[in-house]
Amino acid sequence: MLTRFRDDCGADHLDQAGVAKPSIPVGVEGELCELAGSDATSAELPAASKSGNNGPVGRRVLIVVENLPVPFDRRVWSEATTLSRHGYEVSVICPKGPGATASFEMIEGIAVYRHWLPGEGHGVLSYVAEYGAALFWEFVLSLRVLATRGFDVVHACNPPDLIFLVGAFHKFLFGKSFIYDQHDINPEFYEAKFGRRGFLWQALVLLERLTFALSDISIAPNRSFCAIAIERGRMQPDRVFVVRSGPNLSRVRSLPPDPALKKGRKFLAAYVGVIAKPEGIDLLLEAVKHIVTKRHRDDVQFVVVGSGPELEEVKKLATTFQLDEFVTFTGRVDDATLFTILSTADVCVDPDRPNPMNDKSTMNKIMEYMALGKPIVQFDLSEGRVSAGAASLYVQNSDTAEFGDKILELLDDPVRRDHMGEFGRKRVYSELAWDHEEANLLGAYEKLFSLRRSLSRPARCCRT
Repeated sequence: MLTRFRDDCGADHLDQAGVAKPSIPVGVEGELCELAGSDATSAELPAASKSGNNGPVGRRVLIVVENLPVPFDRRVWSEATTLSRHGYEVSVICPKGPGATASFEMIEGIAVYRHWLPGEGHGVLSYVAEYGAALFWEFVLSLRVLATRGFDVVHACNPPDLIFLVGAFHKFLFGKSFIYDQHDINPEFYEAKFGRRGFLWQALVLLERLTFALSDISIAPNRSFCAIAIERGRMQPDRVFVVRSGPNLSRVRSLPPDPALKKGRKFLAAYVGVIAKPEGIDLLLEAVKHIVTKRHRDDVQFVVVGSGPELEEVKKLATTFQLDEFVTFTGRVDDATLFTILSTADVCVDPDRPNPMNDKSTMNKIMEYMALGKPIVQFDLSEGRVSAGAASLYVQNSDTAEFGDKILELLDDPVRRDHMGEFGRKRVYSELAWDHEEANLLGAYEKLFSLRRSLSRPARCCRT
């Protein structure tokens, strides 16, 4: 399915507070994105005061997300809790899912409305069923929120790029503002998944364009997405804000290692994330096969944490490769288990396939690895390098033999592992954690509400 599940592991997710410092722009894209984010980095942000439900310019936000249930969508929960702590009244519409089955509940002062979705399938009919059901319930629940709590802003988190239909209804009939929070670039994802463009690719580009056209402001998770908003989305640069999905340092924590996870072997290598084709778990298994059969190493245990549409397929592939004793599949786990595994790991891996989608995407798992001081092996992707820098070794193309050799290279060099892990940990704490992104989010909202205030002012009469 086209819906992305980049954060399919763990239980709780993000929040924190702080002020970010603007980065130095690099090249044309950097200049555009530095300009786009300039309003978001002021050191002093006015506190957001609530308005009554009948106020012309309030501080009430409706976040709509289909990707994951809240609070399990890390980025969305970070944004919701940040806004709530700064005086905004926040409501969220999201799907139900494991561990999040209540139709309504209040969590940390945030009203969460959840709806049913059909089971995940494959093919055009499954997409129509999923997206049709989601749009229906998003529209119905938005009317419920409008009639009870009220809202001034629809904050739409893709995928899919259809939530703008709900936003358009409320914008044109009731004067609500619309924010496009672009979590994924669906045209690139379609091309990566199906290996072609064609009519459906063109339709996704059109939906993305319509979403940007409706947006009062847009939010991008990195500079690559920022450039897309400005160039392909035709957004004004001063209305595009970069808000990275940094890890929450109160959640991402080191725990005592559990030697039992290594199953008697000397080393542990860990993957955390989605089990789907773009995430390249099959490539990881080929690298493990190379380590075991070509390098004749039986001292490395691998653990794959997460769930997704390809989980059963990759389990079968591990059996085909005769790797069952070397690879542990845990499925989705709670945070305590997740961070115990990562704390035990000697090396962490990210086998995301090199393609236009992954090349432009910031992977949350990379920054969680870094927050825990773990050295990384990944394929050479642009945004992967931006995030990890010297905390990672990089493998060209999809060379699984080199990927396996890089893992062994780190495992056999503990001093290098320590230096890389410490670099990554310091980078997260000093630059990439969520508390460095809060100011960017709040700055985006200040821009939005300044636009609302300017539109609400009565026109001046000419004096004779």
